Amino acid sequence: MSGIHFYWGLGGQWGNGAVFPTKSDHEQVMMPGVVPTFIVAFGLLGFGLVVFMNAVELEFKLPLWIEYIRTYGLGIIASIFIFRAIGEFRYVGFFKKYKQTKFGQNDTKYYSPLCLTIGILTMILALSK
Repeated sequence: MSGIHFYWGLGGQWGNGAVFPTKSDHEQVMMPGVVPTFIVAFGLLGFGLVVFMNAVELEFKLPLWIEYIRTYGLGIIASIFIFRAIGEFRYVGFFKKYKQTKFGQNDTKYYSPLCLTIGILTMILALSK
């Protein structure tokens, strides 16, 4: 997921026709710029690193601030993805109002279930520690 956001941040166009929320008249709700797209890309990359640090046994001692991120990061990541799956009740999530748009249909079929799955699996990883 991080990689596709880097691609979009660098100007890639593939797949972007159905990844932005739209109103029922297909007017885009928002069009994030380069900086927000890169923030999401780096954030997702960071999430992956936190999951990786928790999934493998590290042979060396981490600095204290990284240990805090490792310890509490999984719960934060799980919460973010579960809240994203639930949505904000208008444009994204399982309980959205605008469901008949191209984005709404993709969100219902792919994006929200993916976020819920990531959230649940991350929570399972956190509870198994």
